[in-house]
Amino acid sequence: MKCLILAAGYATRLYPLTENFPKPLLEVQGKTILDWLLEDIDRCAAVDRYVVISNHRFVRHFQKWADERTLPVTVLDDGTESNETRLGAVRDIQFAIDRLALRDDLLVIAGDNLLDFSLSSFLAYFRAKGSTCIMRYYEPSAGKLRRTGVALVDGEDRVLSMEEKPAEPKSHWCTPPFYILRAEDLPLVKAGIDAGCGVDAPGSFIAWLSAVTPVHAFEMPGRRYDIGDLESYMTVRNEYAGIRSV
Repeated sequence: MKCLILAAGYATRLYPLTENFPKPLLEVQGKTILDWLLEDIDRCAAVDRYVVISNHRFVRHFQKWADERTLPVTVLDDGTESNETRLGAVRDIQFAIDRLALRDDLLVIAGDNLLDFSLSSFLAYFRAKGSTCIMRYYEPSAGKLRRTGVALVDGEDRVLSMEEKPAEPKSHWCTPPFYILRAEDLPLVKAGIDAGCGVDAPGSFIAWLSAVTPVHAFEMPGRRYDIGDLESYMTVRNEYAGIRSV
């Protein structure tokens, strides 16, 4: 299995912290956000290569970070230089698939989120289901549901439908940007783009994919911390206690 870290955004809501520095390399409780994520994944012993996809403006920061790590990390530059010209997460996934000829199962994660539980449980769920899998958590707030991806699932966890930022959410299941794409589904990323699925949010591809092939949704056993603005970053810095084993 390979792990693709989506880190090509510009985090404009975190300015001035991220005006010249990437959000995934901000520090939380003595470690970068990326280190928290990758150290946990590495302990799971399921991934043999990590790929960080960056924009051109920040690629040197990621390369310096990678050079100082012992993990097998490849840093890709998607060539964009502004928020207005970004490729979007789905096109970045396809960029990495094409550039590195990726053919294995692919763990796709956002490089700017933290979890308080180990991804080992998600990996075990994927192995049990044998399909592309996403994560989900219950969100009671209708206002928050309208600002994220929302999935409708059946009693067997299969995704029946999914929508990004729905005006009228069909369920309370939020879907954070943590996915495992099975190897057989990787060619469908390009098919989804060609079919006109949204490319900015990775969940737009999952919404399209779930209508084409089975996708299952793993209920998170803990909390996800989304670092979107200065206030949420300061909250995470003060509250985050690290990853616990699940």
